[in-house]
Formats: sequence, C-alpha cells, structure tokens
Amino acid sequence: MVRLRLQRHGRKKLPFYHIVAADVRTKRDGRIIEDLGRFNPTQEPSLLRLETDRVIYWLKNGAQPTDTVRSILKKEGVFYRLHLERWGKSEEEIEATVSAWKEERSKKKKAPATKAEKMKSQLKAEEEQFKKDQEEKAKAAAEKSLIEAEEAKAAEAKKEEEEAAVAEAEAAEKAAEKAAEKAEEKADKTEAKSVEKVEEAPVAKEEKEKADVKAEEAPAEEKEAGEDADQKAKEEAVKKSGKKAEEKPVAEEKAEAEEKPEETPEKEAEAVKEVKKEAASGKKEEKEKPVDDASEEESKEKKK
Repeated sequence: MVRLRLQRHGRKKLPFYHIVAADVRTKRDGRIIEDLGRFNPTQEPSLLRLETDRVIYWLKNGAQPTDTVRSILKKEGVFYRLHLERWGKSEEEIEATVSAWKEERSKKKKAPATKAEKMKSQLKAEEEQFKKDQEEKAKAAAEKSLIEAEEAKAAEAKKEEEEAAVAEAEAAEKAAEKAAEKAEEKADKTEAKSVEKVEEAPVAKEEKEKADVKAEEAPAEEKEAGEDADQKAKEEAVKKSGKKAEEKPVAEEKAEAEEKPEETPEKEAEAVKEVKKEAASGKKEEKEKPVDDASEEESKEKKK
C-alpha cells in the first residue's frame, strides 16, 4: 500500500521535510516512489510547496496520507478540490471556488506571532490584568468606605436619638421638679396664709373685745359724770336750804377706816378686768357677729 508521508531532512533543530509517496514497508528515510513537494515549518511564515495534481492522482488510486500530511492537504484545499471534481465541476469553476475559499481562510487566519510579539502580548495581558485587579481593589475599597460611612452615619443618628431621648427625659424631670417646687411653694403660701388668718383671728377678737370694753366704759363714765353733777346739785341745794350735813365723830370715822380693808392698786386693776370680762361675755352672748373683712385688713396692716 502507498503512503503519503513526510521525509525528514536538514540538521539538528532546523529540519525541513519532503512530502513523498512511499511504500508502507520502507523506512522513513528509505526508497520513495515519488517526490510530491516541500514543507519547512521553521520559517516565518512556514514554507509549503505542493504538486496538487500528483497528490490528487495518488489519492484517487488509494494512497493513504499520514495525519500530518492530511492536515497540510486540508489547509491547502486539496480535499476540497477533490470533492468538487467528484461533483463534476469544470476546472475553471474548481479554481475559482478554491481561490475564493483560500481568500476567506486567509482573512480569518491570523499571522503567527514571533517570540518578541508573544512576549509583548504577554506583558500587555499582564498589565491589563494588573490594572483590572487594581480597579477591582479600588472598587472594593470604595464600597467598604461607603459602607463604613453609612454605618457611621447610622451610629451618629442613633447616638443623636439617644441624646435627644435623654434630654427629653431630663427636661421632663426638671419640669416635674419645677412643678413640685411650685406646688410646695403654693402649699407653703396657703399654709402661711392660714396661719396668718389663725393668728389674726385672736388679734381681731381682742381688738373687738377692747372696742366693746371701751363702748361699755363710755356710758359708765357718762353715768359717773352725771352722778357727780347730781351730787353737786344736791350739795348746792343743801347749802341753799341752809341745812348742814351731819358730821360723824372723828373716832367713828377712824374705826370705820380701820375696819375697811386696804385697797391696793393691783387689786383695783384686777377688779376692773373682771368687770370688763363679764361685760364682754354678756355682750357676746347677746350678739355674735363674724369678723368683717375691713377689720381683718386693719389687723393685717397693724401686724405689718
């Protein structure tokens, strides 16, 4: 069986290959049947020269390509050309179709990069990745700072609410204390007023008693003055009538003076007080009137 394969030539680390048709039983570098082209992968771009007609001839006669040769033939459109021939296309149509297919393939195919280009592209990719990582880190830091700021705002708002609640509670306590103080002051004032009224009541009573005693003494004095006038009138009448008053003996007058108890001024004052008290009590029993507002005001003014 005929095999389409690569035959190695060149030196160490710089190989190039011949595309040949050889018997399966021969060695790699042994006797060949036909030379079909050249393939040099070490060049940039790789070199490929192929005799397409002879390759199609061997394929039609049952020759089997190796995997490497098959991939090369696919890239060059040999199998596509063979397919079009089997469909009965003309040579011109096959050439036009294959050339259009190669153009489209060349547009899609990228040129192989050199070692320097590969290094450059690798560095560029690393830089892009580094920038991307930095952006992600910055974004994460910004999000973290935003979250911390929001938490700080929430904590401040909570603290302000607590302070406001504490201030309200203190204000309420102060208001309650003030209200209690005002109530105590009011109670003290009312107690003082009641005490003043209680103290003024006896004073007004005493003043009323004094006034009553004076009112009682005035008629007594008038009565005494009238009695004195009557006595004077009688004496004058006795003088006019020429009558003489009977005179008692001096010894009898002395005896009477001795028999009578001596009246001291203290005793006389006590007697007067008892008389006044009896007169006041009798008058109170007759007429009991409440203390007037005017008398209360006068008593307050006197106390002041």
